[in-house]
Amino acid sequence: MITHLVGISLGASSSIESGVAVRELASGKLIHIDKLFSMSDVQLFCDNYVSIKNSVFCVSLPWDNTMLEGKWRVLSKQYQLIHNDEKMFLNRDNWMQRFSTRGCDLLMSLSEQGAVVKRFEVYLARQKLKLYSNYKERSSADCKFLQSILKLEHGFNELPSNMMPMGELEAIIGTILAEKFMNNQTSNIFEFKGLNVINPI
Repeated sequence: MITHLVGISLGASSSIESGVAVRELASGKLIHIDKLFSMSDVQLFCDNYVSIKNSVFCVSLPWDNTMLEGKWRVLSKQYQLIHNDEKMFLNRDNWMQRFSTRGCDLLMSLSEQGAVVKRFEVYLARQKLKLYSNYKERSSADCKFLQSILKLEHGFNELPSNMMPMGELEAIIGTILAEKFMNNQTSNIFEFKGLNVINPI
């Protein structure tokens, strides 16, 4: 029986903060929020989390920030289209890989332990949930906007008035998606390393 919803926002590297949020399904209240950095911190959280089989985990897909050379660095920008014609655009230096495999082994281990594990793409989820701002992504203004709208529109009254780290706020988005998954209000948009990536309908 599912009793808890866990959102994890993975940073692209240990220099970018990750976040974890745990919500109680019955009350909808946040019972734990934390900022993490290294994968060993995320592993430690999962090792000490006692309700693995009674939880839905919704984990973000971190961007692959591998530095590429020359024109491949330009072509691999997130706003460029990925072309199917590999004769025209060779996948040199793996530039078509948009997402990092960071944490995939841990998530497969959680899935083998009986947890329900789903992935999500932060920016697609924010757009669909109408949580997207016109500010620069992950800037302090964007962070404050997201915190305010989560508090006012989604009823997270327990959020503090001072600014929270972006990783924690993105983890809260993961708990919203996990709840929508429980209510059959999500669809699978693609698969990444054996796990479905979901987005709100």
